[in-house]
Amino acid sequence: MIPAVDSYSYHRFFGHHYPGLEADPGRRMTIAEFLDRVSEYGARGVSLESCFFDDFGERTIVALKAQLDRLGLERVWAWGHPRGLESGRSAEALDDLISHIRIAAALGASVMRICAGGRGSRPESWSEHKAGLIPMLRRAAAEAGEHGIVLALENHIDLYADEIVEIMETIASPALGVCLDTANNLRLFEHPLEVARKLAPWTRATHLKDIAAHRGDPRSFAFWPSVPLGDGAVEIDAILDLLERANYPGLLAIEIDLLHPFYAGEDEAVRLSLDRLRSRLDQAPPVLISR
Repeated sequence: MIPAVDSYSYHRFFGHHYPGLEADPGRRMTIAEFLDRVSEYGARGVSLESCFFDDFGERTIVALKAQLDRLGLERVWAWGHPRGLESGRSAEALDDLISHIRIAAALGASVMRICAGGRGSRPESWSEHKAGLIPMLRRAAAEAGEHGIVLALENHIDLYADEIVEIMETIASPALGVCLDTANNLRLFEHPLEVARKLAPWTRATHLKDIAAHRGDPRSFAFWPSVPLGDGAVEIDAILDLLERANYPGLLAIEIDLLHPFYAGEDEAVRLSLDRLRSRLDQAPPVLISR
């Protein structure tokens, strides 16, 4: 398994922030700067959020691939934040997803993270939700397979673990797997370890994320801010054990979304998480990731 960082960890520096919950830092970071930074911190891979790119032209993609290759970084191309396929309602989004399969291939990625939707797009009825998603995901997987790409569907606070299992079993394509976000389903009141146990057989990418209870309404996003690995409620070590037993070989992409106000900034959280993760991966028996 490969220690990595998802570029969403620095979303504020790419011009995205949660109004009322966090501040614009007042400066910006380029993708090139992000790659240099996390490589210096010890990452061996990156998950690159397409929403932070303004240009998908050939020159941009060629230059990006060259930097990734020079730094020796494994890569996942990540499509679909924040609302993906609008939970099966957007044909335009499906066309966009399919266009990004070619970008992933051009970058030398073998896996592309996708989102079916988000918390705000989820329908009331699972039967309606599934009926909208299955044809879209089946078509997307067929396209991905033709390009040697595996799509990894994230649990994006829009799907329960059993629903994702049902999708995987229904489509049953080697070109469709899961991007396991270790924390998101705790925000849906599912136990992270049980979610990981159910999804590990299909996991092809990850967002390694830890979150902690803060204040306010537990049903709100703000109640569950991100913390460095081991400082929160997610049983990271046990999840890593599950992934090891499932022979998962891919990226362990650290992701910080809404950073807990206790921490000084993204760099502190990312570096501490990477240090703990690398120690855990390098040691036998594993070193416990804990407070």
